[in-house]
Amino acid sequence: ELPGFYYDSEKNRYFRLLPGHNNYNPLTKESIQYKAMECKRLRLLEEEEKKNKKTTLAGLNSSTLLQKRQLGLLSSTSYCRLVHELKVNCMQRRKIEIHSPDSSVAGTNNFKIIVADVACERIFTVNDVDHGGCKYGIINLSGLGKESLTVEMYDNLYFTNRKVNSVCWASLTHPDSHLCLMGIAETPGCASLLPASLFSSTNPGDRPGMLCSFKISTAWSCAWCLNPQADNCFSTGLTRRVLVTNVVTGHRQTFGTSSDVLAQQFATQTPMLYNGCRSGEIFSIDVRQRSRKGQSWKAIRLFHDSAVTAVRLLEAEHYLMAADMAGKIKLWDLRTAKCVKEYKGHHNEYALLPLHVNEEEGLVTAVGQDCYTRIWSLQDAHLLRTIPSPHPCSKDAIPSVVFSSRLGGSRGVPGLLMAVKQDLYHFSYN
Repeated sequence: ELPGFYYDSEKNRYFRLLPGHNNYNPLTKESIQYKAMECKRLRLLEEEEKKNKKTTLAGLNSSTLLQKRQLGLLSSTSYCRLVHELKVNCMQRRKIEIHSPDSSVAGTNNFKIIVADVACERIFTVNDVDHGGCKYGIINLSGLGKESLTVEMYDNLYFTNRKVNSVCWASLTHPDSHLCLMGIAETPGCASLLPASLFSSTNPGDRPGMLCSFKISTAWSCAWCLNPQADNCFSTGLTRRVLVTNVVTGHRQTFGTSSDVLAQQFATQTPMLYNGCRSGEIFSIDVRQRSRKGQSWKAIRLFHDSAVTAVRLLEAEHYLMAADMAGKIKLWDLRTAKCVKEYKGHHNEYALLPLHVNEEEGLVTAVGQDCYTRIWSLQDAHLLRTIPSPHPCSKDAIPSVVFSSRLGGSRGVPGLLMAVKQDLYHFSYN
């Protein structure tokens, strides 16, 4: 780094950063860095197109794996895991056609968030609207057949003015029947619980209204509880406090914290709520307790060096995975309160980016601030695949992804869904 100069790698020499007219110089460190990133992205996209189903891991091909399995050199679990890793390396991108009853709506606004329900039959979408605010919709994935790649999108035009920070599916009357939305219209913010049937294609006269809506301070995160001991409850991560609300009774519990709560997840087997904070602290709360004096109600406490942006409990609930704003992804053993694995390569500096864990496939997926989607092996923390974005990297073009072996329900197609700008892509996992 030489002050007033920049290094051109193509010409292998330094050039002076000279100011032009009115002391304006289009060559800044940021623009040079952006150009280098864009060259790398285009090169990777070109390599992906050329790649003729070759795996990046040496000695990993289906015939070798099957041979080792038949010879008894691989256990069934290791074989399944390696087959998933092989499939991830062979995924190819295809664009999805989005059909909408309102033809003027489909593909006109940028995707901001996509969240799949538990069965992966539908995804809830939050799109940025040109004139400010957000628009919500539900995409039905049943059209993701082997031949055609088309999906139906249903919009709800009643709720278009609130900016959404966080969203999760809620199971009130039946699995994934409602949606929790945390947003900022203006200060104070707003928390809403919407019936998913609002987005159906049936007669608008039959649609139920909003179930629950209340004003809150700036909301960062939300989570729905599926444990019967804290039934019909959802949590909201706010500025320096956690609010747990029972939707049916209206009862609220407030837990004061020393930092903003940016990420949350409820355990299923116990009525515990796990929270990730801006300070880097991760703590759990037993939502059944009444006394909340001091900090003694914090059951488990873990610490990252930077703000925690996502927390994910693994199925047996002995392990918790967390990502932070330093780009670190760590797997914690909750029984010993120690970090047991670290997943390297993730890029984050200040964004609230989600983390996706698929135990069935043994994969961890995260999109970085550099717009690259990275997939790791859950078992050995090996980086399996780095997928470049189809669009140039920018703050408003960070992809939102969903990964599942059943996109579209129990007989659905496996793969990765990626929403970037106005487009939806499918990476086939066959």
